Amino acid sequence: MTRRLALSTAMAAVAALALAACSGGDAGADGTGTAAGSEYDLVAAGKLTVCTDAPYPPFEYEDANAPSGYSGFDVDITQAIADELGLELTIQDVAFDALQSGTVLKAGQCDMGMSAITITEERKANIDFADAYYDSLQSLLTSVDSGITSIDDLVGKRLGVQQGSTGKMYAEENAPEGTTFVEYSGDGELWPALQARQIDAILQDLPVNLEHTRADANYVLVGEYDTGEQYGFAFAKGEKTALREAVNAALAAMREDGRYQEIYDSYFAE
Repeated sequence: MTRRLALSTAMAAVAALALAACSGGDAGADGTGTAAGSEYDLVAAGKLTVCTDAPYPPFEYEDANAPSGYSGFDVDITQAIADELGLELTIQDVAFDALQSGTVLKAGQCDMGMSAITITEERKANIDFADAYYDSLQSLLTSVDSGITSIDDLVGKRLGVQQGSTGKMYAEENAPEGTTFVEYSGDGELWPALQARQIDAILQDLPVNLEHTRADANYVLVGEYDTGEQYGFAFAKGEKTALREAVNAALAAMREDGRYQEIYDSYFAE
């Protein structure tokens, strides 16, 4: 073999290797060239894009050390689902009312809603829900020196509620006449308002109010209300059927192998 022929052969081999490397870089996670989750009609290829309203501890709150930038019970469950489906979890913070009404889901801003969303018949008109993943109660939180001992003591008081929430619905149906309702977009505004004495009490989901009593002994629960509520992950009405079914399958697998209970106990075990 002459020197010129040897050089040409070597150059051809290098070019072939480079072409193979480029081709390999375009392959999807399954090695077929198709991005993971292509069957789910995702907002972004290979990613599970989820909308939430944070903070709402212990369900969702910002955490710079977490892969998605958020932690909480909802987040950990959703992260496990994303892992099960081979997807990267990304989270967008939105207003709860826009989420529970289905607006951001229908607009295609995210694949799924995750924000301690209670499954109701009214919401089902605009949202498809995955299987329920959490049972919850409503509750009444106030300061220890407020003089409020039950919902009946709210006459002449300012009651903070979250816009579009089942807590707001319960308060409107059960608080006495003479209660002043003050609406906020979420717990991130409700809790500081109570601490600043801009309102006298908060009626919202029990786990969230319970977190506040643990954080500050100056606040106490004076009522718990069994409303039979269950939370579900939300999807745009009539869309994302394959993704919703995959989420249900992942939830079932997590309950079966104990991962769900492990996550649950890390937040709610006494």
